[in-house]
Amino acid sequence: MIIKRAKALGMCFGVRDALAQTEELVRKVPVSVLGSLVHNPKVEERLRNLGVEQLRPETEEALEKHRDYVITAHGVSDRQREEWKRQGLRLHDHSCPLVHRAHARLRELVKRGYYPVVIGQATHVEVLGLIGDYVAASVILTLEEVKALPIGVPLGVVAQTTQPIQFVRSLVEEIRKARPGQELCFVDTVCQPTKDRQSALHELCAEVQLVIVVGGRHSNNTRQLVQTSRGLGCQAVQVESEEDLQAEWFKGISRVGLTAGTSTLDETVDAVESQITAWFPHALAEAC
Repeated sequence: MIIKRAKALGMCFGVRDALAQTEELVRKVPVSVLGSLVHNPKVEERLRNLGVEQLRPETEEALEKHRDYVITAHGVSDRQREEWKRQGLRLHDHSCPLVHRAHARLRELVKRGYYPVVIGQATHVEVLGLIGDYVAASVILTLEEVKALPIGVPLGVVAQTTQPIQFVRSLVEEIRKARPGQELCFVDTVCQPTKDRQSALHELCAEVQLVIVVGGRHSNNTRQLVQTSRGLGCQAVQVESEEDLQAEWFKGISRVGLTAGTSTLDETVDAVESQITAWFPHALAEAC
């Protein structure tokens, strides 16, 4: 058996920085995160072990004034940030810079008179942050949702940073086809780490039969890696850790691919590979 890692996989700089900043902060003061810092259970466990409290959104009304709170890597709307400041919270913004960039691009479009449209998951925390400053906005992910876009206004379109760029561009083209006379301005806000991991996955799938995708079950970019693998004709399974692996998945498989979402710790990827090689001692790791 050959085990082949994707050229680009695992934790991105935005997540790595958010984690490092939070770990540094908790050494100085008690810290609570306003939600999940990133969508990965191993990261959440690591933070809990350091004494970091991670709050659920429904508990936020009980926030204590003059305590230190962290804004997650997924970002938040300006409106929510100002409300927390009004409550007297000491905020530490650990949002990914590329999420900040997406907010800035959408803000610019709205200032220019465009109606805000976000391609992404309507319930995802990043998307909720992106649309949170606007009285009216649309979130789309399907052709049916394209049909529901408002008529007679110029459309300003951005994307959730972890959507596959090929999908985003195809949906923008569908909007143009459905509304040939309607003005549309699209700004690409898909982050480079997502693009790199998707691109590396295309190369990987050309050489393997089965792809193991390591990452949190609530991680959008991890889920997209699974969908892309299957779309390219590979078998694919998602695991959060080596404990989720099942030996029977590898029956009849001679070439295994390994990739990981942008919030996955390096040691989690290593542990998954180690478990596979423990089952199959003659497996060889190969650079992509």
